[in-house]
Amino acid sequence: MTFPRPHRDDVLIAVTGLAGGLLLWALGLHTTEGVRPLSGPWPVLVPLLAMSGLELLRRTMPRTALLAGTAAIAADQFTPGSIATVLMFTDLVYAAVVYGPPASARRIPYAAGLITAGVTVCSLAWFQDPSALLLGLVVGLVTVVPAATGALVRNHREAAEAARLRAEQTALLAELDRREAITAERARMARELHDLVANHLSAIAIHSTAALSLGEPATTRRALTVIRENSVEGLAEMRRLIGLLRDSGGSDSGCDGEPAVAPTLAGLDALVDQAATSGAASGLKCTLDDAIDADAAPPAPVALAAYRIVQESLTNALKHADAGEVAVRLTGAAGRALTVTVTSPYGGGPEPRAPGSGAGLVGMRERIALLGGEFEAGPGPGPAGGPARVWRVRAVLPTVDGKEPSA
Repeated sequence: MTFPRPHRDDVLIAVTGLAGGLLLWALGLHTTEGVRPLSGPWPVLVPLLAMSGLELLRRTMPRTALLAGTAAIAADQFTPGSIATVLMFTDLVYAAVVYGPPASARRIPYAAGLITAGVTVCSLAWFQDPSALLLGLVVGLVTVVPAATGALVRNHREAAEAARLRAEQTALLAELDRREAITAERARMARELHDLVANHLSAIAIHSTAALSLGEPATTRRALTVIRENSVEGLAEMRRLIGLLRDSGGSDSGCDGEPAVAPTLAGLDALVDQAATSGAASGLKCTLDDAIDADAAPPAPVALAAYRIVQESLTNALKHADAGEVAVRLTGAAGRALTVTVTSPYGGGPEPRAPGSGAGLVGMRERIALLGGEFEAGPGPGPAGGPARVWRVRAVLPTVDGKEPSA
């Protein structure tokens, strides 16, 4: 049988106990002075050597060491005895509670108490003398005290380990929350940047292409006018976003400290007119049908999301739609959801008028998901008397779900 390698502290305890026992033996100091069945100087060394050897197993094999140590301490009672043997046995009791399995740690203190009580009662019954209580006290000092001390130390260690694990779990959850918050914030920043700037840059790209391809001064002047307007508006939107990112107070403010005004549904007329002007050169006509009841004004986050959806849909139409009508329709009533529908002629041409990244549809889906609404976008058959195929964007935004949505 191969025994596990003892801990260096256990080796030190064993060597110290053995050296102390040998010193006491050499000086002739024993625990009893009376005649014992195994009298003489040599028998006392057997339990001493056995107990010091068992100290090597106190941490790696605590139950085995305690059982064998119990036999050794019992054998020591037949010799003059050594206090070093008794002290090492108390250490084995302590180690069995601290390092042993949980079941042993629970049972050993109770077993020690029962043994102490049994020895006390039997001593009183045998000797018929109150001084026999001292024998029970000695047994309690050898068994109950180290077992109780070990139980106390083990409980403190387990409590400290549980606290450490909870702290690690809390730190892990905090790190996961931080990463999730960073990811969500980065997605929101990317979505806002795309929505704020892409519309203006797309119009600039489309009109600059028209100005370069046409040699008519009047057309070129109109294109440059639109380019300037979109550049100024794009810069204003960019300054608003930069001010929002720089604001450490968490409020939507610009660089000058004044509150930044978020777009509302009231600005859709100007947005559609701007898209109509930008798409005139491509044969696009943009119309707005606002069928929202006057008393059904949606919450600000819903209104902002609807504005951004219309804005992105018009931008995509300017880049991809065939010549024809781009129709924007909003419907809603008090107690009902707000529905946004944008349709544009769709021919499936492979060459867009301006490059795109495909992030627009992703951003619209994210906005609708944050509000708990429904979103669909894709080609489909056109209406009677209209284009054969259209690209339809439809979003349903809840306005009375009891939540405070975040756009």
